[in-house]
Amino acid sequence: MRTTNICFAPHLSVFALTLLIIVSLVGRSTAQQHYLPDHHPHRHYLPTVSEQSSLNPKTNSPPTRPRLVLLIVVDQFRYDYLERFGDLFVAKGLGRLMREGAWWTSAAYDHMPTSTAPGHATLMTGTWPAENGIIGNEWFDRETGSSVTSVSDTAAKLLGGEEGAKAASPRRMLASTLGDELRLATQGRSKVIGISVKDRGAILTAGRGATAAYWFSAKTGQVVSSDYYFNQLPQWVTSFNNTRPADKYFGARWERLLPEAEYTRRAGPDAPSWEKTGTSKDTNTFPHIISGGASAPGPAFYDELPSSPFANDLLISFAEQAIAGELLGQDDDADVLSLSLSANDYVGHRFGPYSQEAMDITLRTDRQIAALLDYVDARVGLRNTVVAFTADHGVAPIPEHAAAVNLPGGRVKTSAMLEAVRARINARYAGGSGELQNGAPSARDYVQSFSNGQIYFNTAALMRDRINREEIERIAGEAAMTTLGIARYFTRTQLEAGRVSTTDPVARRVLHGFHPQRSGDVVIVCEPFKFFGESSATGTTHGSPYSYDTHVPLIIMGSEVKAGRYREAASPADIAPTLAALLRMQPPSNATGRVLLESLNVKSDK
Repeated sequence: MRTTNICFAPHLSVFALTLLIIVSLVGRSTAQQHYLPDHHPHRHYLPTVSEQSSLNPKTNSPPTRPRLVLLIVVDQFRYDYLERFGDLFVAKGLGRLMREGAWWTSAAYDHMPTSTAPGHATLMTGTWPAENGIIGNEWFDRETGSSVTSVSDTAAKLLGGEEGAKAASPRRMLASTLGDELRLATQGRSKVIGISVKDRGAILTAGRGATAAYWFSAKTGQVVSSDYYFNQLPQWVTSFNNTRPADKYFGARWERLLPEAEYTRRAGPDAPSWEKTGTSKDTNTFPHIISGGASAPGPAFYDELPSSPFANDLLISFAEQAIAGELLGQDDDADVLSLSLSANDYVGHRFGPYSQEAMDITLRTDRQIAALLDYVDARVGLRNTVVAFTADHGVAPIPEHAAAVNLPGGRVKTSAMLEAVRARINARYAGGSGELQNGAPSARDYVQSFSNGQIYFNTAALMRDRINREEIERIAGEAAMTTLGIARYFTRTQLEAGRVSTTDPVARRVLHGFHPQRSGDVVIVCEPFKFFGESSATGTTHGSPYSYDTHVPLIIMGSEVKAGRYREAASPADIAPTLAALLRMQPPSNATGRVLLESLNVKSDK
């Protein structure tokens, strides 16, 4: 055959053979370019790594391990936002993740409370609060007799903020993160960075051994950190702060991104009666003027900025500077960047999940993520990156909105519930039964605190008066049940003994959220569409074991991930073990999540 003669004829010239190889490679490169994703409109200034790779056959195969792990967490992003607004997403933002990534439609948290700190801690430890110790945004600390936050640390100092301001660190975390294990595996060469408006959002995804965590100061408008990580801010952070990044948003008008009719159709009218108006001069109608009611940038403005989509713009700009300043993803030692966009949570608390504001910030977040992914593609290459997208929790409808559509919405009066508990305890233990050795103490001596929906007893007082713990727990729980809006209670005795059904999703989530040294003695669960708050309160919140709080997006996109919609049960706790499998490394110490093998091209080690 002619082809055989060309391949093997001894008289074929070196020139002809070389020409044949060049033609073959050019054809291959052209074919690959046909399947490249769209890139930033200004790509002629900076070719993306994907474009460069298509011209260089030697780098055309994906690396064994990704060079960058990018975790994007949108605070309070309910799963149903993907379904309700997905047709309005741009092609290169969330639409790209949904199209090119593995997307689980039934991902849900398996712990209670569903709050920011427990959610963020779960994501990169791969386990729930019972294991990682982060049982809430804050909780009552029996050792100090006071409330502590998930990241409060009196030994740390704030870098870049107000003199003497409180700092934070990950010292309360009791389990390793993906980043911690990666830093161990690479002898510290890998860089692990967390970024958020909230300190807990930045710190808890990064871990105890992180390179750095950065968050926004509502006092100074600066990006700050802690001396837990280093003695002074890196120069690139100082340079960023020197531009006064927040100030450029002073007086900005938050307008609708799309025509008003689109919002009315999908989210109802603007400014219904149940929306919170806030404490500043801003109203609950579009346009929102972001100024904090001040005449110049200052603490009032900086405090209001996180309640607008402009805070996400600031964070993404900072994340891009982090990628450039730290040279993330530029060598074979993988780096981790976790970005938590907090503005969505502030907006959701104020306006609720069925508001025009919640819809608009969701659409804007989609566009912001598109810009970030374009930047990552240009600097690192999406083919060298694994992207995980999720949320730390969902949110309940505003109770008054729920009630308006005949759902059982309501606010459970904390004061009334505690009054009932104290009255019942008084009746049992202060009635002269003869069981008390040191007189009849008031109930206040026994009920020390109520935090995170949990009653904390004064352990010393119970021991002093030889009170049966199991009995007083039951009495308090039954008393709480007499309050309108309380559904169930669980006692320390039950939970420590494991006397709950793991097939009962509410009981299981309470169990997974219970830490013996940090949790209270009686856990109170409100009815669906209800939560603790006085009748004068406005807005909404999260924290329950119900689907509107637990059901969140879970998308992973990478060269070793098979794109598609997956209906298998999954949890955000599965993200860390799955990323560890993609990185071919040890999972976090206490990981209980599973590797999402159904989506991976890599072979199982089993």
